[in-house]
Amino acid sequence: MRLLLFLAFLVVPVLEIWLLIQVGSVIGGPATVALLIADSLLGAWLVRREGRRAWRALRTALESGRMPDKELADGGIILVGGTLLLTPGFFTDVFGFLCLIPFTRPMMRRLGSWFFERRIKKLAAASPYANLFPTSSGFPGADVPQGGGRVVHGEVIREERDS
Repeated sequence: MRLLLFLAFLVVPVLEIWLLIQVGSVIGGPATVALLIADSLLGAWLVRREGRRAWRALRTALESGRMPDKELADGGIILVGGTLLLTPGFFTDVFGFLCLIPFTRPMMRRLGSWFFERRIKKLAAASPYANLFPTSSGFPGADVPQGGGRVVHGEVIREERDS
């Protein structure tokens, strides 16, 4: 994971600079800057609009008494998308817009869910407590049978000792 983050912080800026140079050589410097400004303005408007929608959906879910898992995930994805749009460059803006556009957000939510599920399983397996309650899924207590198991009836007898 650390290597992946290191490579991301090393490769992404180099890719952004290369892409800016390529776009600038095709359409010119002032047009590239104007495109980046227009991109930022569109992104700010979209973050504001989708953030309001996500907040409304979260309030509705809480008022109805249900767990707002989808709404919280959407809020986090909108936050990530807005952060990516703050970074100057076209490459990060593409991923930022993928996080913000309503019809691509479910895809990003599934991708995030898959990533975090793998990460949690890996952390649970590396936990010092992982072997205390071994299960096939790696999570303690996850494989407890819900009926049909053997039940042994008995009685607890306590002996009183004189001190």
